[in-house]
Amino acid sequence: MTRRRPATVGELRRAGYQPVSVKDEIRANLIRKLRAGEPLFPGIIGYDDTVIPQVVNALLARQNFILLGLRGQAKSRIVRQLVSLLDEEIPILAGSEVNDDPLAPISKYGRTLLAEMGDDAPVDWVPREARFVEKLATPDVTIADIIGDVDPIRAARGGHVLADELTMHFGLLPRANRGIFAINELPDLAGKIQVGLFNIMQEGDVQIKGYPVRLPLDVLLVFTANPEDYTARGKIITPLKDRIGAEIVTHYPETVEIGMAITRQEAWIERGALPVEVPDFVAEAIERIAFLAREDKRVDQRSGVSQRMPITVLENAVSNAERRALVCGEEVVVPRFADVYAALPAITGKLELEYEGELVGAERIARELIARAAADTFLARGGEAAEEALEQVVEHFDRGGVLQVADTASSAACLEGFRAVPGLLGVVEALGLAQGSSPGHVVAGCELVLEALVAERRISRSEGGRYARAPRRQGPQPGPGFGKPTLEV
Repeated sequence: MTRRRPATVGELRRAGYQPVSVKDEIRANLIRKLRAGEPLFPGIIGYDDTVIPQVVNALLARQNFILLGLRGQAKSRIVRQLVSLLDEEIPILAGSEVNDDPLAPISKYGRTLLAEMGDDAPVDWVPREARFVEKLATPDVTIADIIGDVDPIRAARGGHVLADELTMHFGLLPRANRGIFAINELPDLAGKIQVGLFNIMQEGDVQIKGYPVRLPLDVLLVFTANPEDYTARGKIITPLKDRIGAEIVTHYPETVEIGMAITRQEAWIERGALPVEVPDFVAEAIERIAFLAREDKRVDQRSGVSQRMPITVLENAVSNAERRALVCGEEVVVPRFADVYAALPAITGKLELEYEGELVGAERIARELIARAAADTFLARGGEAAEEALEQVVEHFDRGGVLQVADTASSAACLEGFRAVPGLLGVVEALGLAQGSSPGHVVAGCELVLEALVAERRISRSEGGRYARAPRRQGPQPGPGFGKPTLEV
C-alpha cells in the first residue's frame, strides 16, 4: 500500500520534514550512490577517469560549474543526467510559481498563503523531472526571459501597483528555484544578460525590473560552452567566469575502441526488417575516419569533428546495405566499404574546412579519409604480413586488370568478381576478415584490402567504385608501403 504523502504544511511539520538546499540534496544523493557503487552517468563512455571525477568533485563542493568542450562531446547529456541526483519529489506550497518551500517561502505569494492559512496551507509534490530547467542561449534572449519582468496586465487585473511583487512575471531562473538551471552555449548569451546572473551566482538572489524585490533562490547553475575562439559570436565575461566554481574540459574519445563503443551505443543499427551484421573492421574504419579528420590540417580543429559523424556514417552505411539487401533479396544486411562511400554526405556535412581544405573540397577530403582509415585498419590487423599476396593483387591491376564494384551489387555478384583477383581472397582469409565465410563479410574484407592499397597509391579507385592500376608517376617509385607510414594524400 502506498504511503500517503502530507497534503498540508501542518502534516508536513508533523512528518518531521526539514528544508534542505538543492546543492546539499544533490551532495547527499551523490554520496549515497558513491558508497553503493551505483553508476553516476549511465551511457557516458570514455569519461570515467577524466570528466566525471571532476563533475563529482564540483558537486561534492556544492559548486556551480561549466562544461567546456567542442561539439559532440556529451556536454548536454551530462547536464541532463544531473536530474538523477535530485530527490524523487519534494513538497512545495500549492500554486507557487517558484517552488516555494512550505516552511520557508521566498515569494510574496508563498508568504501571504502561509500567513493566512498557517498549517492548513496546501502542499503539492513536484517530481525531480520538473525541477530541471534548460535554456539554449541565443543572442535574442532577454533579461525578462531569464530573470523576469513586470506584468502590467496582472497588475491591472489585481489592482496592484507595478512595484508590487504580485505583478511580477517570473523568468526561467526563478521558476527553477530548488532545482537545476542549465544554460547551453553560454558565450552566445549577450553580455548584459550574463551580468544579470551575477547576483544569483554570488549573493544568491535576483532583482526584477529595477524594483527592490529580493528572491534568495536556491539553484544549482550549470553551463555548457564551446571554446570562445570557435563560437566567434560572443564570450563569457570575466566577472561571470570568476563566479563559476569549476571549469571542466570535455574531450573526444581517447582511443578508437572507446569511440567504437560510443558509436555502437548511439547508432541505430537494429532495423527490424532484416538482421544486421556490421563487420568489426568496417565499424573500426568508420571510427578511424573521425580520428583522422581530427588530425587533418585541412579540417578546422577549432570547430572539431563531432562524435555524431561516425554515428551518422554508420547509420547511413547500414541504410545503404539494407536497401541493397532488400532489392537483391539478401537475408542479412552486411555493410561494406562501398556503403561507407555512399554515406559521404554524413561526412562532408560535418567537416568545417580551413582555407586549404576549401580549395581541395570536402568530398575529396572525405574520400581520402575513408581510404586512409581503411589502410590504418588493415595495418592494425597485421596486413603488412601479407605482402607477398598483396603483390599479386597489385600486379593483377598493373597488368591491366579492372574491377567494378557497385554499392548496389549483391554480395554473391561481388564475390565472383573478387575471385578473379589473384591473392585477394587469400589475404582476407589469412587476416581472419571472413567471418564464418559469410559472402557479405568476405566482400567487406576484400574491399578493405583494396581500399588499403588505394590509400597507399598502389592501385586506384574511381568515384564510381572502379578499381584499376595506379596512375603512373614521374620520378623514383616507392617500394611496398605497408609497414611504413601511410602516404599523405
